[in-house]
Amino acid sequence: MAAASFLKACYFSYFSKPASDRILYRIIRKRKVRRILELGVGDGRRAMRMIEMAERGSSGGRATYVGIDLFESRTPADGPGLSLKEAHCLLGATEGRIRLIPGDPGTALARTANELKKIDLVVISESADETSMQRAWFYLPRVMHPDTCVIRREVEPGVGTTLRVLQPAEIASLSDVKMYRRAA
Repeated sequence: MAAASFLKACYFSYFSKPASDRILYRIIRKRKVRRILELGVGDGRRAMRMIEMAERGSSGGRATYVGIDLFESRTPADGPGLSLKEAHCLLGATEGRIRLIPGDPGTALARTANELKKIDLVVISESADETSMQRAWFYLPRVMHPDTCVIRREVEPGVGTTLRVLQPAEIASLSDVKMYRRAA
């Protein structure tokens, strides 16, 4: 059983499709990630693999996965995705603790940021729109700890999907600059 698990981890890390996600799986394995927050679940395949990699790399206990997505509120412009029920069925088959939060990243994080603590890995999908992310940047530091890795998936014309690791200083500046202020 351990050999099969090792082979699966190697496949995810070096041969899986899309190739851009391989870096994610290597980071999960190297950093022994236990708690994952994903903004934009999509079809759920990446989430399943991330949970499996976190479960394999952990030394006892279950991995925790929090997924924020539009689910049923998706429009055709948002691309394909899962309903909330489909996502629960798909991800519930893993051994991880699963929490799915419907809504755009800004609204969902505003509601739940104080409950989500010590996230090890934050994955921001290319489907997370910039308007929603402007509000989400303010709440993101609340769920992080000093060693949290934040990865943003970006689509570059002619290159395809790439992953960019956001540095803590960049996240701090985004959370300060993008903060909404209420009038007195």
